[in-house]
Amino acid sequence: MLHAAHLLNVELGSLVTPGEVLVRGNKIVEAGTQVTHPSGAAVIDLGDTTLMPGLIDAHVHLFLHPGAEDLQTVVESVPERVILAELAARDDLMAGFTAERDMGTEGAGSADTAVRNAIDKGLIPGPRLRISGNAISILGGHEDAIAYNPALHIRSNATYANNAAELVTTIRQQLKEGADFIKIYETGRDSLVDGNLHTPYQYTREELAVAVAEAARMGTRVAVHCTGEPGALFAVQAGVASIDHADQLSEATMRMMREKQVYAVPTFAIVEYFADHAVFPAAATHERAMQELHAVEFKKQLAVGVPMAVGSDVGPFPHGAQARELELMAEYGMKPADVLRADLLNGARLLGWENEIGQIKPGFLADIIAVRGNPLETISAVKSVAFVMKDGVIYRR
Repeated sequence: MLHAAHLLNVELGSLVTPGEVLVRGNKIVEAGTQVTHPSGAAVIDLGDTTLMPGLIDAHVHLFLHPGAEDLQTVVESVPERVILAELAARDDLMAGFTAERDMGTEGAGSADTAVRNAIDKGLIPGPRLRISGNAISILGGHEDAIAYNPALHIRSNATYANNAAELVTTIRQQLKEGADFIKIYETGRDSLVDGNLHTPYQYTREELAVAVAEAARMGTRVAVHCTGEPGALFAVQAGVASIDHADQLSEATMRMMREKQVYAVPTFAIVEYFADHAVFPAAATHERAMQELHAVEFKKQLAVGVPMAVGSDVGPFPHGAQARELELMAEYGMKPADVLRADLLNGARLLGWENEIGQIKPGFLADIIAVRGNPLETISAVKSVAFVMKDGVIYRR
Protein backbone atom coordinates (compact mmCIF):
# COMPACT_ATOMS: atom_id res chain seq x y z
CA MET A 1 0.00 0.00 0.00
CA LEU A 2 1.34 3.42 -1.00
CA HIS A 3 0.65 6.55 1.06
CA ALA A 4 1.59 10.14 0.16
CA ALA A 5 0.47 13.69 0.84
CA HIS A 6 -1.41 13.85 -2.46
CA LEU A 7 -2.73 11.73 -5.33
CA LEU A 8 -3.22 13.13 -8.85
CA ASN A 9 -6.56 12.68 -10.57
CA VAL A 10 -5.46 13.16 -14.18
CA GLU A 11 -8.92 13.39 -15.76
CA LEU A 12 -10.20 16.04 -13.35
CA GLY A 13 -6.89 17.87 -13.06
CA SER A 14 -7.09 17.85 -9.28
CA LEU A 15 -5.35 16.42 -6.23
CA VAL A 16 -6.78 14.01 -3.69
CA THR A 17 -5.40 14.73 -0.20
CA PRO A 18 -4.03 12.56 1.29
CA GLY A 19 -3.46 9.92 -1.36
CA GLU A 20 -3.37 6.15 -1.01
CA VAL A 21 -3.08 3.32 -3.52
CA LEU A 22 -3.51 -0.37 -2.82
CA VAL A 23 -1.53 -2.58 -5.19
CA ARG A 24 -1.90 -6.32 -5.50
CA GLY A 25 0.55 -8.01 -7.83
CA ASN A 26 0.88 -5.76 -10.88
CA LYS A 27 -2.57 -4.16 -10.62
CA ILE A 28 -4.11 -1.23 -8.78
CA VAL A 29 -6.91 -2.47 -6.52
CA GLU A 30 -8.01 0.75 -4.81
CA ALA A 31 -7.08 4.43 -4.93
CA GLY A 32 -8.31 7.46 -3.00
CA THR A 33 -7.92 9.36 0.25
CA GLN A 34 -8.05 6.10 2.17
CA VAL A 35 -7.93 2.51 0.96
CA THR A 36 -8.26 -0.86 2.63
CA HIS A 37 -5.26 -1.84 4.73
CA PRO A 38 -5.11 -5.63 4.45
CA SER A 39 -3.51 -7.47 7.33
CA GLY A 40 0.18 -8.00 6.65
CA ALA A 41 0.29 -5.62 3.70
CA ALA A 42 3.48 -3.59 3.35
CA VAL A 43 2.89 0.14 3.79
CA ILE A 44 5.20 2.56 1.99
CA ASP A 45 4.89 6.10 3.28
CA LEU A 46 6.25 8.48 0.66
CA GLY A 47 5.73 11.56 2.78
CA ASP A 48 5.21 14.99 1.25
CA THR A 49 4.98 13.83 -2.37
CA THR A 50 2.31 13.47 -5.04
CA LEU A 51 1.43 10.03 -6.35
CA MET A 52 0.71 10.02 -10.08
CA PRO A 53 0.75 7.64 -13.03
CA GLY A 54 4.10 6.85 -14.59
CA LEU A 55 5.04 9.34 -17.28
CA ILE A 56 4.74 8.50 -20.99
CA ASP A 57 7.15 9.63 -23.71
CA ALA A 58 5.61 9.09 -27.14
CA HIS A 59 8.78 9.88 -29.10
CA VAL A 60 12.12 8.44 -27.99
CA HIS A 61 15.22 7.02 -29.63
CA LEU A 62 16.76 4.42 -27.33
CA PHE A 63 19.51 3.73 -29.86
CA LEU A 64 20.84 7.30 -29.94
CA HIS A 65 22.89 9.27 -27.44
CA PRO A 66 24.33 12.81 -27.32
CA GLY A 67 27.07 13.45 -29.84
CA ALA A 68 27.39 13.25 -33.60
CA GLU A 69 24.02 11.64 -34.28
CA ASP A 70 24.78 10.59 -37.83
CA LEU A 71 28.33 9.46 -37.08
CA GLN A 72 27.45 7.22 -34.13
CA THR A 73 25.20 5.16 -36.36
CA VAL A 74 28.23 4.52 -38.61
CA VAL A 75 31.03 3.87 -36.11
CA GLU A 76 29.11 1.94 -33.42
CA SER A 77 28.25 -1.71 -33.99
CA VAL A 78 24.69 -2.90 -33.48
CA PRO A 79 25.69 -4.98 -30.41
CA GLU A 80 27.28 -1.87 -28.87
CA ARG A 81 24.18 0.16 -29.66
CA VAL A 82 21.96 -2.47 -28.02
CA ILE A 83 23.97 -2.17 -24.81
CA LEU A 84 23.65 1.61 -24.90
CA ALA A 85 19.91 1.28 -25.58
CA GLU A 86 19.53 -0.90 -22.49
CA LEU A 87 21.24 1.79 -20.40
CA ALA A 88 19.02 4.45 -21.98
CA ALA A 89 15.90 2.47 -21.13
CA ARG A 90 17.04 2.17 -17.52
CA ASP A 91 17.71 5.93 -17.28
CA ASP A 92 14.28 6.76 -18.69
CA LEU A 93 12.55 4.44 -16.23
CA MET A 94 14.44 5.88 -13.26
CA ALA A 95 13.30 9.35 -14.36
CA GLY A 96 9.69 8.21 -14.03
CA PHE A 97 8.92 7.27 -17.63
CA THR A 98 7.21 3.90 -17.36
CA ALA A 99 5.97 3.73 -20.99
CA GLU A 100 7.54 4.90 -24.23
CA ARG A 101 7.20 4.74 -28.00
CA ASP A 102 10.58 4.10 -29.66
CA MET A 103 10.45 5.98 -32.96
CA GLY A 104 13.13 4.18 -34.93
CA THR A 105 16.45 2.50 -34.21
CA GLU A 106 18.25 4.80 -36.67
CA GLY A 107 20.00 2.09 -38.63
CA ALA A 108 19.94 -0.72 -36.05
CA GLY A 109 17.14 -2.58 -37.80
CA SER A 110 14.90 -4.61 -35.52
CA ALA A 111 17.30 -4.56 -32.57
CA ASP A 112 14.70 -2.79 -30.43
CA THR A 113 12.67 -6.02 -30.52
CA ALA A 114 15.32 -7.63 -28.31
CA VAL A 115 15.35 -4.68 -25.90
CA ARG A 116 11.56 -4.65 -25.59
CA ASN A 117 11.41 -8.40 -25.05
CA ALA A 118 14.16 -8.33 -22.43
CA ILE A 119 12.28 -5.62 -20.52
CA ASP A 120 9.01 -7.54 -20.76
CA LYS A 121 10.70 -10.66 -19.39
CA GLY A 122 12.16 -8.71 -16.47
CA LEU A 123 15.74 -9.32 -17.60
CA ILE A 124 16.60 -5.60 -17.69
CA PRO A 125 14.89 -2.50 -16.26
CA GLY A 126 13.07 -0.19 -18.63
CA PRO A 127 9.71 1.27 -19.62
CA ARG A 128 7.04 -0.80 -21.32
CA LEU A 129 7.68 -0.16 -25.01
CA ARG A 130 5.95 0.22 -28.32
CA ILE A 131 8.64 -0.16 -30.99
CA SER A 132 8.87 0.57 -34.72
CA GLY A 133 12.12 -1.13 -35.68
CA ASN A 134 13.86 0.87 -38.42
CA ALA A 135 11.85 3.81 -39.69
CA ILE A 136 10.91 3.98 -43.39
CA SER A 137 12.11 6.61 -45.85
CA ILE A 138 12.79 7.12 -49.55
CA LEU A 139 16.07 6.96 -51.43
CA GLY A 140 17.80 10.28 -50.83
CA GLY A 141 15.26 11.13 -48.17
CA HIS A 142 15.41 12.50 -44.66
CA GLU A 143 17.51 9.77 -43.05
CA ASP A 144 19.66 8.85 -46.05
CA ALA A 145 23.43 9.35 -45.85
CA ILE A 146 23.38 12.17 -48.38
CA ALA A 147 26.24 14.16 -46.79
CA TYR A 148 28.77 11.35 -47.16
CA ASN A 149 31.06 10.50 -50.04
CA PRO A 150 28.77 8.38 -52.25
CA ALA A 151 31.68 6.08 -53.13
CA LEU A 152 31.68 4.89 -49.51
CA HIS A 153 28.10 3.57 -49.84
CA ILE A 154 27.08 4.54 -46.31
CA ARG A 155 23.70 3.00 -45.58
CA SER A 156 20.61 5.00 -44.73
CA ASN A 157 19.49 5.16 -41.10
CA ALA A 158 16.03 4.19 -42.36
CA THR A 159 14.75 1.38 -44.57
CA TYR A 160 14.11 2.33 -48.19
CA ALA A 161 10.60 2.18 -49.65
CA ASN A 162 10.07 4.24 -52.78
CA ASN A 163 6.47 3.47 -53.69
CA ALA A 164 3.28 1.89 -52.36
CA ALA A 165 4.30 -1.66 -53.21
CA GLU A 166 7.65 -1.26 -51.45
CA LEU A 167 5.92 0.29 -48.43
CA VAL A 168 3.74 -2.82 -48.08
CA THR A 169 6.74 -5.16 -48.38
CA THR A 170 8.75 -3.17 -45.85
CA ILE A 171 5.87 -2.97 -43.38
CA ARG A 172 5.37 -6.72 -43.58
CA GLN A 173 9.07 -7.31 -42.95
CA GLN A 174 9.12 -4.94 -39.96
CA LEU A 175 6.07 -6.52 -38.38
CA LYS A 176 7.59 -9.97 -38.93
CA GLU A 177 10.70 -8.79 -37.05
CA GLY A 178 8.66 -7.58 -34.07
CA ALA A 179 7.58 -3.99 -34.69
CA ASP A 180 4.49 -2.84 -32.77
CA PHE A 181 3.74 0.06 -35.12
CA ILE A 182 5.18 1.67 -38.23
CA LYS A 183 7.18 4.91 -38.41
CA ILE A 184 7.46 6.71 -41.74
CA TYR A 185 9.41 9.84 -42.66
CA GLU A 186 6.89 11.93 -44.57
CA THR A 187 8.96 15.10 -44.94
CA GLY A 188 12.57 16.26 -44.99
CA ARG A 189 14.95 17.76 -44.93
CA ASP A 190 13.82 21.08 -43.52
CA SER A 191 15.11 24.53 -44.37
CA LEU A 192 14.16 27.90 -42.92
CA VAL A 193 13.92 30.73 -45.45
CA ASP A 194 12.81 34.23 -44.40
CA GLY A 195 11.10 32.77 -41.34
CA ASN A 196 9.16 30.17 -43.31
CA LEU A 197 9.69 26.45 -43.21
CA HIS A 198 10.33 24.63 -46.46
CA THR A 199 10.37 20.85 -46.64
CA PRO A 200 9.68 18.37 -49.43
CA TYR A 201 7.13 15.64 -48.89
CA GLN A 202 8.28 12.06 -49.43
CA TYR A 203 5.06 10.09 -50.00
CA THR A 204 1.79 11.02 -51.66
CA ARG A 205 -1.55 10.77 -49.89
CA GLU A 206 -2.32 7.62 -51.89
CA GLU A 207 0.97 5.96 -50.92
CA LEU A 208 0.45 6.75 -47.25
CA ALA A 209 -3.11 5.44 -47.43
CA VAL A 210 -1.76 2.10 -48.67
CA ALA A 211 0.69 2.01 -45.74
CA VAL A 212 -2.03 2.87 -43.22
CA ALA A 213 -4.31 0.17 -44.65
CA GLU A 214 -1.57 -2.46 -44.51
CA ALA A 215 -0.75 -1.57 -40.90
CA ALA A 216 -4.46 -1.65 -40.02
CA ARG A 217 -4.79 -5.08 -41.61
CA MET A 218 -2.33 -6.30 -38.99
CA GLY A 219 -4.01 -4.39 -36.17
CA THR A 220 -1.56 -1.54 -35.83
CA ARG A 221 -1.01 2.06 -36.92
CA VAL A 222 1.39 4.46 -38.64
CA ALA A 223 3.17 7.43 -37.10
CA VAL A 224 4.94 9.99 -39.26
CA HIS A 225 7.85 12.35 -38.88
CA CYS A 226 6.26 15.37 -40.51
CA THR A 227 6.75 19.12 -40.66
CA GLY A 228 5.03 21.42 -43.09
CA GLU A 229 2.68 21.09 -46.03
CA PRO A 230 1.46 19.38 -48.10
CA GLY A 231 3.02 16.38 -46.35
CA ALA A 232 1.07 16.87 -43.12
CA LEU A 233 -2.25 17.11 -44.94
CA PHE A 234 -1.45 13.96 -46.94
CA ALA A 235 -0.65 12.10 -43.71
CA VAL A 236 -3.81 13.18 -41.89
CA GLN A 237 -5.99 12.40 -44.89
CA ALA A 238 -4.39 8.94 -45.06
CA GLY A 239 -5.29 8.27 -41.42
CA VAL A 240 -2.02 8.23 -39.50
CA ALA A 241 -2.03 8.07 -35.70
CA SER A 242 0.28 11.02 -35.05
CA ILE A 243 2.15 13.87 -36.67
CA ASP A 244 5.50 14.04 -34.90
CA HIS A 245 7.32 17.41 -34.78
CA ALA A 246 4.24 19.02 -36.40
CA ASP A 247 5.62 22.35 -37.56
CA GLN A 248 3.76 24.82 -39.78
CA LEU A 249 0.47 23.03 -40.37
CA SER A 250 -2.29 24.52 -42.50
CA GLU A 251 -5.69 25.44 -41.09
CA ALA A 252 -7.24 22.56 -43.04
CA THR A 253 -4.74 20.09 -41.58
CA MET A 254 -5.24 21.31 -38.03
CA ARG A 255 -9.04 21.13 -38.29
CA MET A 256 -8.83 17.61 -39.71
CA MET A 257 -6.47 16.54 -36.90
CA ARG A 258 -9.02 17.80 -34.39
CA GLU A 259 -11.89 16.03 -36.14
CA LYS A 260 -10.04 12.73 -36.65
CA GLN A 261 -8.18 12.90 -33.31
CA VAL A 262 -4.75 12.69 -34.91
CA TYR A 263 -2.20 13.65 -32.27
CA ALA A 264 0.49 16.29 -32.68
CA VAL A 265 3.71 15.41 -30.86
CA PRO A 266 5.67 18.70 -30.69
CA THR A 267 9.21 17.59 -29.56
CA PHE A 268 10.47 20.92 -28.21
CA ALA A 269 13.19 19.60 -25.88
CA ILE A 270 15.43 18.29 -28.65
CA VAL A 271 15.57 21.65 -30.44
CA GLU A 272 16.39 23.47 -27.22
CA TYR A 273 19.21 21.03 -26.56
CA PHE A 274 20.63 21.45 -30.07
CA ALA A 275 20.53 25.24 -29.68
CA ASP A 276 22.27 25.13 -26.31
CA HIS A 277 24.94 22.69 -27.49
CA ALA A 278 25.58 23.89 -31.04
CA VAL A 279 29.20 23.80 -32.17
CA PHE A 280 28.88 26.98 -34.24
CA PRO A 281 26.98 30.20 -33.44
CA ALA A 282 25.14 30.03 -36.78
CA ALA A 283 23.80 26.59 -35.88
CA ALA A 284 22.57 27.85 -32.52
CA THR A 285 20.85 30.78 -34.21
CA HIS A 286 19.14 28.44 -36.65
CA GLU A 287 17.88 26.11 -33.90
CA ARG A 288 16.53 29.01 -31.85
CA ALA A 289 14.74 30.37 -34.89
CA MET A 290 13.19 26.95 -35.45
CA GLN A 291 12.08 26.81 -31.81
CA GLU A 292 10.51 30.26 -32.01
CA LEU A 293 8.64 29.27 -35.16
CA HIS A 294 7.48 26.05 -33.55
CA ALA A 295 6.26 27.85 -30.41
CA VAL A 296 4.14 30.19 -32.55
CA GLU A 297 2.75 27.26 -34.54
CA PHE A 298 2.05 25.34 -31.32
CA LYS A 299 -0.12 28.17 -30.03
CA LYS A 300 -2.07 28.12 -33.30
CA GLN A 301 -2.61 24.38 -32.96
CA LEU A 302 -3.84 24.78 -29.39
CA ALA A 303 -6.27 27.49 -30.47
CA VAL A 304 -7.75 25.21 -33.14
CA GLY A 305 -8.00 22.29 -30.70
CA VAL A 306 -5.42 19.91 -32.17
CA PRO A 307 -5.04 17.00 -29.72
CA MET A 308 -1.56 16.83 -28.18
CA ALA A 309 0.63 14.01 -26.92
CA VAL A 310 4.03 14.41 -25.27
CA GLY A 311 7.18 13.24 -27.01
CA SER A 312 10.66 14.60 -26.44
CA ASP A 313 12.80 13.03 -29.22
CA VAL A 314 15.22 12.06 -26.44
CA GLY A 315 18.37 10.25 -27.52
CA PRO A 316 20.35 13.04 -29.14
CA PHE A 317 20.03 14.63 -25.69
CA PRO A 318 20.56 12.64 -22.46
CA HIS A 319 18.08 9.91 -21.63
CA GLY A 320 16.32 10.53 -18.33
CA ALA A 321 16.21 14.29 -18.95
CA GLN A 322 13.09 14.39 -21.12
CA ALA A 323 10.68 15.71 -18.49
CA ARG A 324 11.88 19.06 -19.82
CA GLU A 325 9.40 18.50 -22.67
CA LEU A 326 6.46 18.90 -20.28
CA GLU A 327 7.94 22.14 -18.95
CA LEU A 328 8.32 23.56 -22.45
CA MET A 329 4.77 22.67 -23.47
CA ALA A 330 3.55 24.60 -20.42
CA GLU A 331 5.94 27.46 -21.15
CA TYR A 332 4.60 27.72 -24.70
CA GLY A 333 0.94 27.89 -23.81
CA MET A 334 -0.60 24.80 -22.18
CA LYS A 335 -1.88 24.71 -18.62
CA PRO A 336 -0.07 22.15 -16.44
CA ALA A 337 -3.25 20.05 -16.08
CA ASP A 338 -3.59 19.93 -19.88
CA VAL A 339 0.06 18.98 -20.31
CA LEU A 340 -0.46 16.10 -17.87
CA ARG A 341 -3.59 14.98 -19.73
CA ALA A 342 -1.67 15.13 -23.00
CA ASP A 343 1.12 13.04 -21.52
CA LEU A 344 -0.90 10.49 -19.57
CA LEU A 345 -4.33 10.19 -21.18
CA ASN A 346 -3.45 10.96 -24.79
CA GLY A 347 -0.12 9.19 -24.51
CA ALA A 348 -1.82 6.02 -23.30
CA ARG A 349 -4.31 6.22 -26.20
CA LEU A 350 -1.55 6.78 -28.73
CA LEU A 351 0.35 3.76 -27.45
CA GLY A 352 -2.81 1.65 -27.42
CA TRP A 353 -2.83 1.17 -23.64
CA GLU A 354 -5.64 3.56 -22.68
CA ASN A 355 -7.36 0.91 -20.54
CA GLU A 356 -4.17 -0.13 -18.76
CA ILE A 357 -1.94 2.87 -18.00
CA GLY A 358 -2.06 6.66 -17.67
CA GLN A 359 -4.40 6.76 -14.67
CA ILE A 360 -4.37 5.56 -11.07
CA LYS A 361 -7.64 3.65 -10.88
CA PRO A 362 -8.75 0.11 -10.01
CA GLY A 363 -7.89 -2.45 -12.64
CA PHE A 364 -5.09 -0.43 -14.22
CA LEU A 365 -1.49 -1.59 -14.20
CA ALA A 366 0.56 -0.43 -11.23
CA ASP A 367 2.75 2.07 -13.08
CA ILE A 368 3.04 4.70 -10.36
CA ILE A 369 5.53 7.40 -9.51
CA ALA A 370 5.81 9.95 -6.71
CA VAL A 371 7.08 13.46 -7.35
CA ARG A 372 8.08 16.21 -4.95
CA GLY A 373 5.67 19.10 -5.23
CA ASN A 374 2.37 19.73 -6.99
CA PRO A 375 2.63 19.24 -10.78
CA LEU A 376 -0.71 21.04 -11.27
CA GLU A 377 0.82 24.22 -9.85
CA THR A 378 4.39 23.76 -11.07
CA ILE A 379 4.84 21.31 -13.91
CA SER A 380 8.57 21.09 -13.17
CA ALA A 381 7.63 18.81 -10.26
CA VAL A 382 7.72 15.96 -12.80
CA LYS A 383 11.50 16.43 -12.88
CA SER A 384 11.73 15.64 -9.16
CA VAL A 385 10.89 11.93 -9.04
CA ALA A 386 11.24 10.25 -5.64
CA PHE A 387 9.64 6.87 -6.33
CA VAL A 388 9.13 4.65 -9.37
CA MET A 389 6.96 1.53 -9.62
CA LYS A 390 6.30 -0.23 -12.91
CA ASP A 391 4.05 -3.25 -13.23
CA GLY A 392 3.95 -3.50 -9.43
CA VAL A 393 7.74 -3.67 -9.10
CA ILE A 394 9.60 -0.90 -7.26
CA TYR A 395 12.60 0.42 -9.19
CA ARG A 396 13.34 3.62 -7.30
CA ARG A 397 12.62 4.59 -3.73
